[in-house]
Amino acid sequence: MRWMHRPEGSNWGEFGEDDQLGRVNLIGPEQVRKGAFEVQAGLSFSLSMPLDYPGESKLNSRRHPPVLRPTFGDGLPYVNFPFSRNDEHATDVVSDDQVLLSLQYSTQWDSLAHVGAKFDADGDGIAESVYYNGYRADHDIVGPVIYSNQDGLTARPCDGFHSHAHALGIENLAVKGMQGRGILVDFVEHHEYDRIDIGYDALMRILDKDRIEVERGDMLLLRTGFSDLIMQMNRRPDQAVLDSHCGALDGRDQRLLQWITDSGIAALAADNYAVERYPARTPPKSGESPLMPLHHHCLFKLGLPLGELWYLRDLAEWLRGHGRSRFMLTAPPLRLSGAMGSPVTPIATV
Repeated sequence: MRWMHRPEGSNWGEFGEDDQLGRVNLIGPEQVRKGAFEVQAGLSFSLSMPLDYPGESKLNSRRHPPVLRPTFGDGLPYVNFPFSRNDEHATDVVSDDQVLLSLQYSTQWDSLAHVGAKFDADGDGIAESVYYNGYRADHDIVGPVIYSNQDGLTARPCDGFHSHAHALGIENLAVKGMQGRGILVDFVEHHEYDRIDIGYDALMRILDKDRIEVERGDMLLLRTGFSDLIMQMNRRPDQAVLDSHCGALDGRDQRLLQWITDSGIAALAADNYAVERYPARTPPKSGESPLMPLHHHCLFKLGLPLGELWYLRDLAEWLRGHGRSRFMLTAPPLRLSGAMGSPVTPIATV
C-alpha cells in the first residue's frame, strides 16, 4: 500500500486500495434513477458562466481568460479558409480554432489531484506531500520541479514545463459521468448578498426552513449570489464589491466538516470562488494547519470533488417558484487525461 496510516477522519482505502474516485463512488444506478425521477417539467438550465468570465485575473493572478486562435496549415490561418486554395473545384469555407485555457478559470470541477497535504503517510515521522488515498507528489502527480519535503523552499528541475496527474486526474470524473440527483441550497433567498461565513448552524437552519433533505450520493449545490455579481460586472470584476458581499462556507467549523462526512454527499459545488471562505479565519489553535481547511477535508481526506463558480440564479428562481430543491444534474468535466481541474457546463433538468 502507499500508506501505513491515514489522516484522522479520512476514508482512505474504504473504496479500495487503488481508488481514484473517492465519494463519487456513492453515485450509482440508484442515484441516477433518483435524479431522473426529478425530471417532471422537461426544462434544462445551464449552470455555467461563459468561460471568459469572471474576466481579467483578479480572482486568481495565476489563472487567465481563455485566448482563442485559429489553427494553421502551411502557415495560413484556417478561419474563413476557402478549400478552393487546395482544390479549384471545392466550395467549402472552413473555420477551425484552438484555445489557451486555464482549466480552473471559470465554472469548474476540482479533481482530487488539486489539493494534497504534508502528511506522514509512511509512519516514519517525516511528512511528505501526498494526495487522496496516499497518492504521491513527484510520482503520481508530477510537475516541472520537485519541492523539498522539509520546507518546500528549495526546488530542482524535473520535467521541462509539463505537468500530469498520473493518478486522481479529472478524467476519472469524466468517465464516471457526474450524473445523478442535485440538491440546491439558496442562501440568497435567506441572506440576500450579505457577506456571511456559513457554518453548521446557518446551514442547518436553511435546510430545516426550506425542508431540504440531503441523502447519501446526492450532489449538493450552494448559491451565495457571487456568480450573480460576476455576471453583472461584465468581465470587469470589482474586487472591493466581491470582497464585501456574499456568503461562503466556514472551513474552520468542525461541525460543518463532520456534517459533510456524515451526510454522504458525493460532490459539493457553489457559485463562488473556492466554495469556502478564503483566506479562512484564524484557526482556534496555534500550530500547523491548512489554509484551505474545506479543500483539505473534502479533496484530501474524503475524495469529495468541489465545483466552483457555477451559475445558479436561473435554476434557483425556478425551483423556488415551484417549491422544489431537487433536480437531475449532469456535469461531466472534460476527459482530459492528467488534468488537475476542468471547465464544466453543468446541466440541471427539472
